[in-house]
Amino acid sequence: MKTFFAKYKLFGIVLLCLSAVIIYLFYNALQPKKMLPIYQPSMVDPTLVDSTLHYKKKYHRIADFTFTNQNGQTITQDDYKDKIYVADFFFTTCPTICPIMTKNMAGIQEAIIDDPDVLLLSHSVTPVIDSVPQLKKYALEKGVIDSKWNLVTGDKKQIYEMARKSYLAVKTDGDGGPYDMIHTENFILVDKERRIRGFYDGTNPEEIDKLLQDLKILKDSYME
Repeated sequence: MKTFFAKYKLFGIVLLCLSAVIIYLFYNALQPKKMLPIYQPSMVDPTLVDSTLHYKKKYHRIADFTFTNQNGQTITQDDYKDKIYVADFFFTTCPTICPIMTKNMAGIQEAIIDDPDVLLLSHSVTPVIDSVPQLKKYALEKGVIDSKWNLVTGDKKQIYEMARKSYLAVKTDGDGGPYDMIHTENFILVDKERRIRGFYDGTNPEEIDKLLQDLKILKDSYME
């Protein structure tokens, strides 16, 4: 009897390992694929959505834009064509949440530094103050890498309209006039089709971790 078991011991181990692999593969195949939602205005807190968009349930996209970055270059939606990107709104003289947000965005920059499919886009909400030289100074201080991250300034009304009507990121009151001011901690994940795939608190490390996890899910969805 001992001879019999010794003879087939290796065969039994191989069969056991093979069975474990097959069970694992079947288990993974039966698991539902993780997918990120495609956010529409009707899915977002109404206080963050312009009243003209409250009932929009499909086809929401980030609008075309034209801004100027820290190097004086014109940046448009074409610079983000076929790219996934993370957007936010800040200003260089902000003493409260912006330094934390910028630090966390720099962490995201480090995580995507070798990924050609992912970029960053930060909009100044005080574009009159945040001139090109001011943005450049800030970019150098914060370790912004030009090829990965644009800090942009431009027409205040356009920036504020983008925040409210495209990125669904801030309160709807105001019109981008001289006394209008927005302040939001939101980071927004945008896919290659210019659709919103996630909102994250840019001051919260746990939310940044979730953003990076969601970014991987989104990237994987383009490989299927």
